[in-house]
Amino acid sequence: MSVTDKMPETICNCAAIRQAARRVTRLYDQALAPTGLRITQYPILAWLAIDGSVTMGALADRMVMDRATLGHNLRPLEAEGLVTMHVGTDRRSRVVSLTPAGRERLAQAKPLWRAAQKAFETKFGADESAVLRATMARVARLDFPSITQT
Repeated sequence: MSVTDKMPETICNCAAIRQAARRVTRLYDQALAPTGLRITQYPILAWLAIDGSVTMGALADRMVMDRATLGHNLRPLEAEGLVTMHVGTDRRSRVVSLTPAGRERLAQAKPLWRAAQKAFETKFGADESAVLRATMARVARLDFPSITQT
């Protein structure tokens, strides 16, 4: 009997997604460990390499996370000299940029990230992985209504 056979008939969607995310996060964190990066940091560097200098708000939108969580993930990257943050044209905004050291660390991490991608796709299936990414992208774009108790 598998674990899923023992679960309640109606499992929380969020709990199921988070459980899967924790399992997959472990795979990518182990792969990236030699670089000192975590999978929560790798996509930040990757997007900055593509987009160039961007405001924290724009990067948070791109990452589908709130600014506080993004700031929490940026602080260690800034401390290591992988990104810089400075005041934008609007004094309330912060602009994030990838440093040369950040580009170098990203280049070191990319083959390890690719190995994690391959390991996941080997275990889960390449076609299924593509469908999963498309489905998760669709979920990430959903605009859920605010739920309030009456």
